[in-house]
Amino acid sequence: MRHVIPGITAATYAAHRLHDLERAWPETNCYVDLLIEVLSAAGHEPAAALGFTLAQDFEGDQFTFFKFPTGDLATLYGLEIQELAIFDRLEDHIGVQIDRGRLPLVEFDAFHLPDTEGVSYRIAHTKTTVAVNAIDPVRRRMGYFHNAGYFELEGEDYAALFADRAAQTGLPLFPYSEFVKFDRTAAASDPVETSLSLLRHHAARRPAENPVGAYRAVFDAHMAALADRPPDYFHAYAFNTLRQLGANFELLQSHLAWLGENGVTGLDTAGAQAGTIANGAKTMQFKLARAMARRRFDGLGDTLDPLVTAYDRLTASLDLALSDTRSSRAA
Repeated sequence: MRHVIPGITAATYAAHRLHDLERAWPETNCYVDLLIEVLSAAGHEPAAALGFTLAQDFEGDQFTFFKFPTGDLATLYGLEIQELAIFDRLEDHIGVQIDRGRLPLVEFDAFHLPDTEGVSYRIAHTKTTVAVNAIDPVRRRMGYFHNAGYFELEGEDYAALFADRAAQTGLPLFPYSEFVKFDRTAAASDPVETSLSLLRHHAARRPAENPVGAYRAVFDAHMAALADRPPDYFHAYAFNTLRQLGANFELLQSHLAWLGENGVTGLDTAGAQAGTIANGAKTMQFKLARAMARRRFDGLGDTLDPLVTAYDRLTASLDLALSDTRSSRAA
């Protein structure tokens, strides 16, 4: 097959430690998860680029669906992500970019992705982003990063993903696609100092209002609305609220730990508070699932109160550490 990153097979691939199953949130969202694995497979440390998580906000009905800012990836790793216009056969566009050493990021239907077996594969039509690392149109095979791993598919699934949509519907409903350019600029010569600088940047652009507190303020109203929803709605609600909150702050915790491992001091308290938010969101998700089953939500919002406090403590501690020149790098 034609590859972008060679030497990778589904049978031998090992996920990055940010996807360790012992974590509270071993998966976050499809876009961040696949880029964690892409960065790792390309020889970069993804934990260095997680400072952006500090800027997550509550958007009124959901927490920010967080993504790596493209500018951060360029600054740290010399990577660039650009939109890939699809105006002809998707398979051909992907092949052109792979031959140029670029990694296509494509929204596919998880109905045809065998790694989602038991969740979406041959069960439900849901869009998800994958990074196509290898393709063989003749043998109808594809290797791809998705969520927390690397997978391969072939045959009927390949044919379904690359079906002629114009012939099916009369309209070419092309998927949203991007591509990663690995050689745009040079990677940072000092990734730790660069990462610390980016963390200061994201600290300056974080929400003016405590986002966990903003969620707490509307939580009871959310619960009243959930009472009239079918049980399956819980999964969509929890993914866009508690999972995005918890996974985001567990990644922030890992980012601060990585900085500490590399000589940056004064971040332990902030890291611990990020962990409190991550674990608290996980606990809340379990409680909410039980509440949905019983249709009883009384007092559930109180579980969020320690998370509100943890966020205030996190930001206060981090502001102090980042303003202290001693937090830069230990001698």
